[in-house]
Amino acid sequence: MSPFKTTIPLSLSSQPLNSLKSDEAASGPKQGPTFQDGQRRVDYVLTYHVQKPQSVRRKTSRFADYRILRSLRRSLSTMRSGGTPPSKEDPEIAAHKHRLDYHEDDKRFRQTEFEDNLREVGLELEKDEGNKIPGIGFLKIHAPWNVLCREAEFMKLKMPTKKVYEVKQGSNVVERINLFIHKVTAPLHPKVEPNRPQNMLFYPLLSHQILYEEWASYSVFYKYQPIGLIRKYFGEKIGLYFAWLGVYTQMLIPAAIVGVIVFLYGCATVDNDIPSMEICDPRNNITMCPLCDRACSYWKLKTACGTARASHLFDNPATVFFSIFMALWATMFMEHWKRRQMRLNYIWDLTGFEEEEVSLSHEVKGFLLSFPLQIGVTFAVVFGVILYRISIRAALHMSSNPTARSNIRATVKGTAAVINLVIIIIMDEVYGAVARWLTLLEVPKTDKSFEERLIIKTFVLKFANAFSPIVYLAFFRGRMVGRPGDYVYVIGSYRMEECAHAGCLMELCIQLCITMLGKQLIQNNLFEIGIPKIKKLIRRRKSDMDSQQQEDYNMTLERHEKDHFLGPFVGLSPEYMEMIIQFGMVTLFVASFPLAPLFALLNNIIEIRLDAKKFVTEVRRPIAARAKDIGIWYNLLRGLSKVAVIVNAFVISFTSDFIPRLVYQYMYSPDGSMHGFVNHTLSYFNVSDFQPGTAPVQPMHLGYEVQICRYKDYRETLWSNTPYDLSKEFWAILACRLAFVIVFQNVVMLMSDFVDWLIPDIPKDISLQIHKEKILMVELFMKEEEGKKLLRDNHTNQSPFQPRSRPASIDDHITRIRSSIFIGKQHQTHHLSLSPPCEVHHNG
Repeated sequence: MSPFKTTIPLSLSSQPLNSLKSDEAASGPKQGPTFQDGQRRVDYVLTYHVQKPQSVRRKTSRFADYRILRSLRRSLSTMRSGGTPPSKEDPEIAAHKHRLDYHEDDKRFRQTEFEDNLREVGLELEKDEGNKIPGIGFLKIHAPWNVLCREAEFMKLKMPTKKVYEVKQGSNVVERINLFIHKVTAPLHPKVEPNRPQNMLFYPLLSHQILYEEWASYSVFYKYQPIGLIRKYFGEKIGLYFAWLGVYTQMLIPAAIVGVIVFLYGCATVDNDIPSMEICDPRNNITMCPLCDRACSYWKLKTACGTARASHLFDNPATVFFSIFMALWATMFMEHWKRRQMRLNYIWDLTGFEEEEVSLSHEVKGFLLSFPLQIGVTFAVVFGVILYRISIRAALHMSSNPTARSNIRATVKGTAAVINLVIIIIMDEVYGAVARWLTLLEVPKTDKSFEERLIIKTFVLKFANAFSPIVYLAFFRGRMVGRPGDYVYVIGSYRMEECAHAGCLMELCIQLCITMLGKQLIQNNLFEIGIPKIKKLIRRRKSDMDSQQQEDYNMTLERHEKDHFLGPFVGLSPEYMEMIIQFGMVTLFVASFPLAPLFALLNNIIEIRLDAKKFVTEVRRPIAARAKDIGIWYNLLRGLSKVAVIVNAFVISFTSDFIPRLVYQYMYSPDGSMHGFVNHTLSYFNVSDFQPGTAPVQPMHLGYEVQICRYKDYRETLWSNTPYDLSKEFWAILACRLAFVIVFQNVVMLMSDFVDWLIPDIPKDISLQIHKEKILMVELFMKEEEGKKLLRDNHTNQSPFQPRSRPASIDDHITRIRSSIFIGKQHQTHHLSLSPPCEVHHNG
C-alpha cells in the first residue's frame, strides 16, 4: 500500500482551461509540467505530509535504530569478554526515548522504501517540498519511453502508430490546434527525450483543451461525446461509463416521444371518457360516505371531477401499449449497449482482457443479517408518512377555513409527496454511510471485491428507500381499508387510507413525479454543482488573503500544486447509482407516469455535461483503470428490466381501472358501452350501521339528512341475504386481474426474449474482422512454419553434424505474426503487438 496521501495522475489533472492559458501565456509555449531540467515530463504526482524540521523534532531515523543495535552489540561483546561495561546510557532507556517517534519514522521508512521500489522499475523521481503549500510535499514521477514500452508489452496493449481524433462539428478548432502543434514541435525536436514521441509531450494539453471545449460545455449538448478521447485521457473504466450514459440517453429519445404521444392521447380523449363524464355530471346526485371518522362528513361524488379527469390522462388504454413498448425498449437498450460495448472492446483492445471474479456469497450472508433492520427503518418512515396523511386529513376536515376544507386532497397529496422526497434524500446519505460501514466490517481482500460488495448494499438500501412510498401507493393503499361500519384501524383510532374514486393511480403519478424530479434537480444536479462551490467559498473565507492576494498566490503555484486544491475523485459508483435509480423509475412504474422518459432525457442531457465539467475542472484527474464492461451494473439493469414487466403488469391490473372497465364493458354493460360503469363500482351503506362513535359529527353538512351513502367496492346490496359481503363481481374481476398478470408477463417476456435472440451481441462487421484476423494469423503461422522447415532442411543438408536450433515457442510465433498485422480502427492505425517493444516509430 502506498504511504502517500493522494495521487494526481499526469500533469494536467482536471484544471480549467482559462487558468491554464493565463499561467502559460507569460512564459510562452511549454511542453507541459516538467522536472527541473525542463526536459523530462511529469507523468504522475504523489502528495504527502512534510515532516517537521530536524531542529524541532528529535532525529530518530532508521539510522538511529541502527546505532541502538550497535550499542547493544557492543554491550554484549563487552560482557562476553569479561570487561567492564562502558558508562553510557542504557540501550533500553535510549530505545524507550525513541519510541514516541517510532510511528513517524515508520511512515518515513515505508515512504523511502516505496520510492526505492519505483526507481527499481525504471521510474525517475524528483521531490518538491517548497513552502508554497505548508505541510505538503510533492513527488514528481517521470516514466521513460522504454519503461512505457516494456509495460505496454507486458499488458499486451496495441500501440497506435497514428493518432487522429476528430470531434464532430468542431473540426475547425481541432485543425487549428493540430496546425499549431505541428509548427511548435518542429524546432523542439533536439530537446525531446530519445525514443519518446514528440506529440506525447503535448498530448495531455491537447486532450484537456479539446475535452474542455468540445465536451465539458453546456453549449455543445447536441454533439456526440468524444468517447475515444475520454478513454485516452481518463482510462477505459470512465470511458465506458460515459459511453453507456450516452447510449442510455440516446435510447431515451424514442421512449420520450412515445410517452408524450400517450400523454397527448389522454389529453385528447378526456372529454370523451364516459366514466369521467358521469362523475362530473351534476345530475347524478350520488352521496358518498365519509372519508374519515367523526370529523369528515358526507360529500358529493361530483366534487371528485377534477381528479377523475386528471386520472384519465395516465389511466387510459394507451398506457397498456406503452407498458409493452417500454418492456421491449428495455430489452433493445440492453442489446444495443452490448453491441456498443463489444465494438469498444475491439477498438480499445479489451477483447482479451480478463478481470478477476468476485464471489459474493459471504457478502450476501453478512448483509442478510443487517438487511431486515435497514428495511424496517424504511418501512417505519413510510408508515410515519401514512400517519401524517391520516392526521392532516382529519385536521383539515375539522378546520373552519373554507379554503383549507376545499383543497384537502391536493394539500394532503402534495405535502406528503414533498415529505417523502425530503426523507428519501436524507436517508440516501445515511444508507450510503451504513453500506460503507458494513462493507468495511467484512474486510474484502481486493478493491474490486470491496467495490462490488459496496455497490450491492448501497443499491438495495437506496432502492428500497426510493421506491417504498411508491410501492405502498401502487399496491397497498386502499387494499386493506375495510368498509363503512367495519373499517380497519391501526394504532388505536387511525383508520387506513382510502383511494379516491378514480383510484390511487393519480396519487402514484404525483409521488413518482415529485420523487423523480426532486432527486434529479436537488440530489443529482444541485448538490453536484452547489457543494463544490460552497466548499470553495468556505476555503476562501478561512483564508487570510483577499481576492487580489489569492489571485497573485495562484499565479505562483505550479500545475500540480493547483490540482492539489481540487476535490478528490470518489469513484463512479455515485454516478452509476443515480442513473440506475432513474432507470428504475423510468421502467418499473411507467404505466402510471408516461412522461418519465421525457424527464429522464432532459435530465441526462444536462447530466452528461455536468459530469464532464466535474471531471475536467472540479476534481483531481482519476487514476486510469482498465475495464471491458460496466461490471455489476449491467446485471442490476438486466434485473430491473425483468422486474419491470411484472411490476407494470400488476400496476395495470390492480392499480388502474383498466381491468374493471373491460369486465364491465364485455360482461355487465347492457349495450356494450361504458355507460353505468360508475354506478356499477359503487356499493350501498345504511348510515344506521355505523359503529358507535364513528358517525359524522355534522350529518346535515349537505343540507339534508342522509340515510344511505355509497362507497367504492364490489359488495352485496342491502336487500340481499348477505349484505356487505363481497359480491360475485368482485371475484370475477379478481380472476380477470390475475389472468391478465399471467398473460401480460409471459407474452411480454416472450417478446423480449425474441428480441434478445434476434439481435446478435457482436456487430457483424466486428465479427467478420475478428474472423479475418484469425484466418490471417493461421495463414501467416503456416507460412512461417513452412519457411522454417525449409530452412531446417537446408541447414541439415549443409551441416549434418551440427545440432538443431531450439524451435520457437507458440507464443513467439504468435507475437511475430501479430506484429505484422496492420488494422485500421476508427481513425487510428494499430499494430496488434510489439516485439521488440521499442521498434515502433510514431508518425504523429
